Amino acid sequence: MIYKDIILKGTLIKRYKRFFADVKVNGKILTAYCPNTGSLGGLLTEGNDVLIAKVDNTKAKLKFRLEAIKSNNVFVGVNTSLPNPIIMQAILNKKIFKKFNGKLKREVKYGVNSKIDILLEENHRKTYIEIKSVTMSRNKGVGEFPDSVTTRGSKHLIDLSKTVNTNTDCYLVYLIQRSDIKTFRIAKDIDSEYYKNSLIAKKNGVKFIALSCNVDEKGIEIIKEIKIKND
Repeated sequence: MIYKDIILKGTLIKRYKRFFADVKVNGKILTAYCPNTGSLGGLLTEGNDVLIAKVDNTKAKLKFRLEAIKSNNVFVGVNTSLPNPIIMQAILNKKIFKKFNGKLKREVKYGVNSKIDILLEENHRKTYIEIKSVTMSRNKGVGEFPDSVTTRGSKHLIDLSKTVNTNTDCYLVYLIQRSDIKTFRIAKDIDSEYYKNSLIAKKNGVKFIALSCNVDEKGIEIIKEIKIKND
């Protein structure tokens, strides 16, 4: 996915109140919207290189948006609104789910007051795809999710577990917005309930996929599927 907005390089000063980040660009301090309410563990060190988008919207309260933060010499995408269109584009371009040739729908209601990110329909068969954005890496080469307790994430796992049947496939896709990741695992020490529900979902037939990405000033591109560790 290519960024539609003008991208500027700068350095991070701080993130605060969850939604705001002060960034220095060409000697000027700018306040950018932070489109990620997670902890962003390991990314918020002052002086880290960042990418911000110049927002092309006259009604926007903030004229800049934080897109990526550099860590371990790679940019890490932090915009949680991008994984869904990235996965949708990858499906349409036959990069993932390559055999699919049916209808694709977004934000379809299912389960208990939930909406699935992407629904694929083909020959009376349905495929439900829930997408999670991954930024955290506490150990070199290992991506982890979640970076904080997520009751919403657990609810999605439970709903997917109850949706799987002989005519319905369910997937949990972890889009890792960084290129330095070789394996992925659930951070059970951060959210043991999410880990427990992931095991239940897997036992009930939900399939899990993790994808690494390259992130730079041009955009975000899926690199490949990586191994998911079960520890």
